[in-house]
Amino acid sequence: MTAAPQQQQILVTGATGFVGRQVTPALSRVASVTAAVRSPGPRIKGAQTVAVGPVDGKTDWQPALAGVEAVVHLAARAHVMKDEAQDPLSEFRRTNTEGTRHLAEQAASAGVRRFIFISSIKVNGESTAPGRPFTAHDIPAPQDPYGQSKAEAEQALRAVAASTGMEVVIIRPPLIHGPGVKGNFAVMLNWLRRGIPLPLGRTDNARSLLAVDNLVDLITTCLNHPDAANQTFLASDGEDVSTTQLLRRMAAALGKPARLLPVPPPLMKFGARMIGREPVYQRLFGSLQLDIRHTRETLGWAPPLTMDEGLRQTANALRKH
Repeated sequence: MTAAPQQQQILVTGATGFVGRQVTPALSRVASVTAAVRSPGPRIKGAQTVAVGPVDGKTDWQPALAGVEAVVHLAARAHVMKDEAQDPLSEFRRTNTEGTRHLAEQAASAGVRRFIFISSIKVNGESTAPGRPFTAHDIPAPQDPYGQSKAEAEQALRAVAASTGMEVVIIRPPLIHGPGVKGNFAVMLNWLRRGIPLPLGRTDNARSLLAVDNLVDLITTCLNHPDAANQTFLASDGEDVSTTQLLRRMAAALGKPARLLPVPPPLMKFGARMIGREPVYQRLFGSLQLDIRHTRETLGWAPPLTMDEGLRQTANALRKH
């Protein structure tokens, strides 16, 4: 009798987060998954858990790395809307840069073959000019502490790969949407669900988004694809929308009318400046486009979900909870 092939051993960090809770069960269908958590207690569907404490330059990853062949590193200090840290960049670096470097070094020492790092499009920058989307080959130009810490983490990973031979794959997603999404995306969904009029009926920007299931599919592809090694990939749903178009699609997914007021963008910009909310204006009216041709051509990959399918999944989850 021929023995069944042994499943690949994968470590997922950040397994309790929005993306991690989608990635871990999906990977458990094709591999044996260990989920790293900060403290004992959380149960993660499809995985055994190992408590590692805070992620920084001193974390002991050895118990979690035993027998692991690939790492999917999601854990990060993410965007903090009202950051009270005296030195935000140092705080972001502690987790996102030093924590990533330290994990990669221990992973390489443990014999890990491939390390997949979920970075951010903020490594490229905050916005794009019309018709000039970001590409995977652009020179990084981060403009905030979070983006800078992610860019430095990417540099650290490439150095570890060069010195150890461990394969590194970097994925830079834009805004990720899906069931359980939080932040401004969830706020807008709730406004639409409640029928609140929004002054966003005249935006002419273009933004890329990424459904969480599309990110999961890309991660799964990158685990074993031979051409993924030591590459950087941008990811999106494969189409770009204005904020007005996105809100209309979100409302349609909710089965609600989109009550969008056609307020001229210059008036909105003036108002945002008067109340000190210019970054919010930029997120709503600015463009942020990703060119994913390198991802498509290198991996033969295409996003399996359309943006509308992803929005419907998010809307259905919101209705249930």
